[in-house]
Amino acid sequence: MDIRPLAPGLSVSEQIFPNQLAELKEAGFRTVVCNRPDGEGSDQPLFAEIKRAAEAVGIEAHYLPAESGKVTDEQGIAFGKLLESLPKPVLAYCRSGMRSTTMWALSQAGKQSLPHIVETAKKAGFDMKGVIRRIANQGRTPVEVAEAQHTVVIIGGGAAGIATASSLLARDPGLDVAIIDPADVHYYQPGWTLVGCGVFDAPQTARTMGTTIPRGVHWIKSAVAAFEPERNAVILDGCRVVKYEQLVVCPGLKLNWHAIEGLSDTLGRNGVTSNYLYHLAPYTWELVQQLRGGRAVFTQPPMPIKCAGAPQKAMYLSADHWKRTGVLDNVEIEFCSAGAVLFGVPDYVPALMEYITAYGIDLNFGNTLTSVNGPARTATFNCVNPDGSSQRVTRDFDLLHVVPPQIAPDFVRVSPLADAAGWIDADPATLRHKTWVNIHALGDAINTSNAKTAAAARKQAPVVAHNVLAAMGKAKGSAHYDGYGSCPLTVERGKIVLAEFTYGGKVAPSFPSWLIDGTRPSRLAWLLKERILPPLYWKGMLKGHEWMAKPEMADV
Repeated sequence: MDIRPLAPGLSVSEQIFPNQLAELKEAGFRTVVCNRPDGEGSDQPLFAEIKRAAEAVGIEAHYLPAESGKVTDEQGIAFGKLLESLPKPVLAYCRSGMRSTTMWALSQAGKQSLPHIVETAKKAGFDMKGVIRRIANQGRTPVEVAEAQHTVVIIGGGAAGIATASSLLARDPGLDVAIIDPADVHYYQPGWTLVGCGVFDAPQTARTMGTTIPRGVHWIKSAVAAFEPERNAVILDGCRVVKYEQLVVCPGLKLNWHAIEGLSDTLGRNGVTSNYLYHLAPYTWELVQQLRGGRAVFTQPPMPIKCAGAPQKAMYLSADHWKRTGVLDNVEIEFCSAGAVLFGVPDYVPALMEYITAYGIDLNFGNTLTSVNGPARTATFNCVNPDGSSQRVTRDFDLLHVVPPQIAPDFVRVSPLADAAGWIDADPATLRHKTWVNIHALGDAINTSNAKTAAAARKQAPVVAHNVLAAMGKAKGSAHYDGYGSCPLTVERGKIVLAEFTYGGKVAPSFPSWLIDGTRPSRLAWLLKERILPPLYWKGMLKGHEWMAKPEMADV
């Protein structure tokens, strides 16, 4: 933990984890305050987990969340009042400590001189000059005062952002590129399915962000708060301003855990798990191994979600383990999906249905998870009947694998870049924003109809890289994305149905059918998923090698 003393009785830190609360108790802390909303990151424990761990060691825990870069004056006042009433010393935390420091700075406005606030925060390692400009400017951030300016600014250091930066530099090695991302760790999220079945260990899917960002790219380690596209500016956490000539937006999406009542209070215990969180994928495998009989329920929320096959992958691999250990007949498996079909591309459904039958899985379509009671081990669903009527159905469970509803990040949903549903409004072919000609977008946060997968980002990145350079007059023609996505459906340990398709659900295999027939379970496809795709991701896609991903040119 990187704990930084800020003021008498108050320290701030980056995200803390449940297993660190005993250490904080030994260090003398009596209270922790969470300033980070749940669901910001896939490696982030929910506040309920932190609170349980804190109370177990005798530490108070309080929740005062703020969106990154959008700490309000009212939240600053509330933080100051809360701090006055809490047992000290207090540790306030968020993703990096910046929001907690900003709340403190706003709470001190009018009580301490502005230079003193800046100097105090600077000693703790936080730059509050942007916040002070906001205070002096009566709550507004002057975008004319930019702390950095780059030719190309990329929002997001995930698969899409790193791949785009590398593809840009592969075409123009001297290009001035910056990536904005506050995370310390970059994750290979497609590997979490295999963590949840014991094939991979979780650390195999993680590398430090610094080692994945391409050499020569500037890393601005901060979170984005807002866009000012009419001024070619991005507002960062702490009210700092970065300007750009070309902007690429690929921040991923947000897991909306709180959309399901009671889920955050029980996730990670009482048999409730999710492979969509880094620290819970191992818990999935633990539960699967422990279950010798009872009911296992696997859920899928309304679309769109990232990797739409992931809810099924967890189910098939769990069923395969129970089959191999001789307990499958003792386990009642239910798949509860908000959708109306098993898989959106009909060509792959027959092979999947063979496994549904073989594992004895009960399919329940039109079932949306609305609440979870962990101690009682019950899950309640809103079930839509064929005639359009609906009813609530409560199911008992011994194991519940939850996939949460998913939305665009908060700073995207409220921005000028978003459509009516909150997703970035991008042209489906060129991936250029429909309003702002110097903004492109890719990855999970855009409103195109392709599957939200790493395979889609692998195809999108070269398209965006070319079109950005074309917009700058450094390349000719327009590159087009055809909607390619891939979903390796792990139907058993050692076999995969390799679903590949473009816009409109058109099947688009990468290999001849004599090598891999994607509509049938394949051992070779499993080897591709387990052995080839991870190094292809780390050493190919993230390094700007566009193997089997060269962009299609619409005109030259």
